[in-house]
Amino acid sequence: MKQDSFSKLHPAVNLLFFIGAICFGVLLQHPVYLLAGIFASGVYYFFLNGRKGMKNILLMIPLFIFITLFNPIVNTRGVTVLFTYFDRPYTLEALIYGVAVAATFVLMLLWFGCYGKVLTGDKFTCLFGNLAPSLSLLLVMVFRMIPNLLQKAKQIVGARSSIGKGTAEKSSIKDKLGSGMTVIGVLTSWALEGSITTSDSMRSRGYGTSKRTSFTVYRMTNTDWILTFVMFILLGVVIFFAANGGMNAEFLPERNITPINGFNVIGFIAYLGYLMIPTILNVKEVIQWNISRSKI
Repeated sequence: MKQDSFSKLHPAVNLLFFIGAICFGVLLQHPVYLLAGIFASGVYYFFLNGRKGMKNILLMIPLFIFITLFNPIVNTRGVTVLFTYFDRPYTLEALIYGVAVAATFVLMLLWFGCYGKVLTGDKFTCLFGNLAPSLSLLLVMVFRMIPNLLQKAKQIVGARSSIGKGTAEKSSIKDKLGSGMTVIGVLTSWALEGSITTSDSMRSRGYGTSKRTSFTVYRMTNTDWILTFVMFILLGVVIFFAANGGMNAEFLPERNITPINGFNVIGFIAYLGYLMIPTILNVKEVIQWNISRSKI
């Protein structure tokens, strides 16, 4: 992955941004703010992953639709009944609430996808390695577990196919389930063995026995301090408007969504500006690069 401008900042600045983006992404259920969050996270996710990122974003659309349509089936609250099924109402309010739930879910997938690319294990242990060595090592192992398991699963499936143990397209469901369970069993054994090996390896190296050093030395620059100040200001504005009801949204049993107009526009601009910080830095670098090339 090509390191972007935001990833080059101090890990503390990266962590502060993601704490604000993820927390407010969960707390703010207002449709306009959810849309802003998906837009900002989607653009930055694309910056980090390129074409593959766009493919992953498109794959989230069916998930979004499924959660939206499924929510009114399990949640029948609402006053506007669209139709009934098995004597159960399918309400407009529950459908709109399903949109908010699906948007929040997709938003978290995008932000955590960006988080995994930006805050690497080395950055995380740099921040918390001296405060809580065991916890920081555990969290790093957990964060990298899913990508490692997916990669290992592909290797196992490929190895089984090469010795004639794979499943063909026309194989029965029983054969596919059996093969899948075998792969899961191998993955579980590999993960447990790997965790023990990592623990023994780190213990033998003296991890956690004294103050640790980082392979990469991170120091706060003037840009880091300025961005930290800007982020705190923007977060303060967002918290002010959220505390005064400028971002409220209720869906059940009746819709009550605060309009984004007048004075409330300032809160929305502050929120969108905060979320667009990584993208703005990347666009700024691209513009500077093109200007430098034009002068050659």
